[in-house]
Amino acid sequence: MQHPSDPDPILEHAPALRRYARLLTRDGTAAEDLVQETLLKAHERPPRPALGQSIRHWLFTVLRNLFIDGLRRRRSEAARIDALADARATTATPAQPADQEFATYLRQIGERFEALPDGQRAALRCVAIEGMSYQQAADALGVPVGTIMSRLNRARAALRADAPEPTAARLRIVGGRDDD
Repeated sequence: MQHPSDPDPILEHAPALRRYARLLTRDGTAAEDLVQETLLKAHERPPRPALGQSIRHWLFTVLRNLFIDGLRRRRSEAARIDALADARATTATPAQPADQEFATYLRQIGERFEALPDGQRAALRCVAIEGMSYQQAADALGVPVGTIMSRLNRARAALRADAPEPTAARLRIVGGRDDD
């Protein structure tokens, strides 16, 4: 057990983590945020380095994975924003209120979403609404990644169920994979 006056073995690696984060991000502020997130994760879940792997190597792996997750999240958000901008730009007529049939369908989707089992609703909310990766959703909900994937598949299928054919073909639940 570590004595309170002993230096924290994780914090000893902070300068090296900062240098590595700065190399990855090329931005001092982003690098500091990345190091803070890494240290927070390391303190929330004590290091579990693989056999023969040092704490330093484990911390660098955590930092790199957080950096890659952030890149993916930003790219995904940028793609959604670009797609929305493209959709708005290609619309020939000004936006009009949804017709009654489509408004009814959207209300039904909302009702079906609320009727989903808690696990499916939580998985769909994390991935499709919050923009989390499957791993982040699994960590947040405390379940394996495979369970997240299974719950998402079932939730998406339930939301498409009984949808009018032209609408069901166009309905895509964003976030993660949607290969139905």
